[in-house]
Amino acid sequence: MRLLLWLLTLAALAVGLALAARYNDGYALLVLPPWRAELSLNLLILIEIVAFLLLYLVLRAVANTLALPQTVRAYRARRRREQAERALADALRYYFEGRYGHALKSAGLAYDAGYAPGLAALLAARCAHALHEEAREAEWLARAATHDLESRNARLMTEAQLLLDGRRHQEAQAVLDQLAAGGLRHIAALRLALKNRRALGDWREALRLIRLLEKTRALSAEQATPLKLRAHRENLRAAAMDAVALNSYWSGIPAPERRSPSLHLDAARLLIAAGDCPAAQRIIEAGLDQEWDSELAAVYAECQGGDILGRIARAEAWLQRQPRDAQLLLTLGRLCRQQRLWGKAQSYLEASLSLLPTRLAHVELAQLLDQLERGNEAERHYRAAALL
Repeated sequence: MRLLLWLLTLAALAVGLALAARYNDGYALLVLPPWRAELSLNLLILIEIVAFLLLYLVLRAVANTLALPQTVRAYRARRRREQAERALADALRYYFEGRYGHALKSAGLAYDAGYAPGLAALLAARCAHALHEEAREAEWLARAATHDLESRNARLMTEAQLLLDGRRHQEAQAVLDQLAAGGLRHIAALRLALKNRRALGDWREALRLIRLLEKTRALSAEQATPLKLRAHRENLRAAAMDAVALNSYWSGIPAPERRSPSLHLDAARLLIAAGDCPAAQRIIEAGLDQEWDSELAAVYAECQGGDILGRIARAEAWLQRQPRDAQLLLTLGRLCRQQRLWGKAQSYLEASLSLLPTRLAHVELAQLLDQLERGNEAERHYRAAALL
């Protein structure tokens, strides 16, 4: 449609010019002594238009000729840039396809062409890492370091990830420390730092990172809870055989993070091993009052001495709520045996065995019967324990 309008406009203009020329009777007289020339005005106008067009074309040709070297240079630079862009795009495509050899070659071409050299070097380093070529990986990381103005944080993140993949955790931590010193604390860096701290066994710092990631909603409560539980367990184990350190750490755990019965169980066992039975008793009682756990109840009898009658009373109160808990009955039997309440001990141990036969219950009852000089019955329970 537009072409048709242009054609109609040009046709109308041509008709108008033809009519104007037809009714134009003017002429022009050119005098250059001794010559004279008389021309129609229409011809003079036509000659001037043609001369202008010829002059324009000549000047344009001269300008293009003079600019030809610069044009050629710009064309070549544009071609090189397009080739470098294509090489980097190919490298990315090959990398995600898992064709690391091709990706490494294309990334090298992009780097040599000077197109985003820092990113090209990092991509080449990742490809070399995937190919298990450590020398080339180190070479490309060194090249990437020369372009830190362009991609320092990207280089440090990449280097930390590659070191972590290679289980070089101390070196990875040094790189992560550089990232933190530079103020880089985004979620990906924090996740990487958490993974490395866990690998190093630095559970105190890991716990801090878990809480920080949960606070920034990078970890949900469901994800953070088992991680915090693992961190607390490892930190408690690190303080094993040191009752003061164990009590100090336990008191520093926030109440919402102390809800797990398994954490109470670990803390109680460690305190018993460290010789602080009163503290272990308090932890067990607090845990069972908060949430019942048969395994935690079983540990209640592992402490020797102290207020055994008080513990028996506490356990019998629990028995009112958990009358068919075999572990609690076993615990009561062991406590009564420690207090030399032979009849109650036998009754509780037999009740435990009736609900759940266990090796420990058979052994406890056998030892009790030995103390009561009932050897034949004791022998029967020893044999039953051996079969379990």
